[in-house]
Amino acid sequence: MPLLISHSSPITFSPHFLSHQNTPFPLSLSRTTINPILINTPNEREKQKQKMVVLSKPAIIQHYSKPKHTAPAAAALFPGVPLIDLSKPDPQTQLVKACEEFGFFKVINHGVPIHSIRELEAQAVKFFSLPISDKSKAGPPDPFGYGDKKIGLNGDVGWVEYLLFTTNNQSSYHKFSSIFGEAAENFRCVVNEYVAAVKKMACEILEMLAEGLKIQQRDAFSKLLMDEESDSVFRLNHYPPCPEFKESNGRNLIGFGEHTDPQIISVLRSNNTSGLQISLKDGNWISIPADQDSFFVNVGDSFQVMTNGRFKSVKHRVVTNTSKSRLSMIYFGGPPLSEKIAPLPSLIKGEEDSLYKEFTWFEYKKSAYKSRLADNRLGLFEKIAA
Repeated sequence: MPLLISHSSPITFSPHFLSHQNTPFPLSLSRTTINPILINTPNEREKQKQKMVVLSKPAIIQHYSKPKHTAPAAAALFPGVPLIDLSKPDPQTQLVKACEEFGFFKVINHGVPIHSIRELEAQAVKFFSLPISDKSKAGPPDPFGYGDKKIGLNGDVGWVEYLLFTTNNQSSYHKFSSIFGEAAENFRCVVNEYVAAVKKMACEILEMLAEGLKIQQRDAFSKLLMDEESDSVFRLNHYPPCPEFKESNGRNLIGFGEHTDPQIISVLRSNNTSGLQISLKDGNWISIPADQDSFFVNVGDSFQVMTNGRFKSVKHRVVTNTSKSRLSMIYFGGPPLSEKIAPLPSLIKGEEDSLYKEFTWFEYKKSAYKSRLADNRLGLFEKIAA
């Protein structure tokens, strides 16, 4: 099914994005690199270089002068991320254990074509390297499209820019026609091909998890993503190199603040720039080593509810890099808006009771949309013990 920008879809989470003013640096280069395609003479190159350095700080420093916008401390790289090889027989037990202990795992031999990954990254590099005046033609987000500066509507900010798409709407890519011209159709095809492959992998993982949980219906979770009305979204995030501000006291600034994903499952892939961090059960933050050839999978809030808390929705965030851009692409697998979210009866044992009130995906989505990133969104739907 085509993946297209929607103007009529209901509320969707739209993390917004912080642009580098008119600084069109390529993702693989530092912020002081000059793009030879856009700047032709030595004088122009020098003027543009000065402009880039001068404009990069004032546009955002007002948001980062307070410690709450910096990571509390440098998190150590964590080598113990559960590694799941999908080519091996019977990975179900490993998958269940990873979802219970971390709510997060890394996948290799995933079956997503390398050419599809590389082509999408090339298209993303092309887009995010454009001047802000061109990128803005794909915005403002409604909630889909290109956005900048803010994350949501409730005061959160981050050093990040993004493109957000829906995966189940038949509208067109008209926002990109004025940017890419005839190449807009190729952009659409590249995104669709990638999302189809990642969605297939996500459904296979969900079916393995159903088997690992001894659920009789193998597609108990995957059918929600395969449904024609599945409310799934896809996002491309770009985190430009972030200059060091004295106000940050040497700490990394936050590219995207701590949060959990509200959907069922999230599948993330990034370039080889680190920045992703997850929170362990003890509250400590750990940095995830970058790996451009693998995928990382998050348990979402809805999956936590459906397993009655057995699987944990992982809290995560992204911190900035001072010298390199980070590009990430994330598929968020969500259920239809009318789908009732509640623990599966087969996962409630003996005298055990449901930990959550039943709600529809639309109700949860609407509630989460009104919250701040770091809020405990599920708190409003937890049952109060008698």
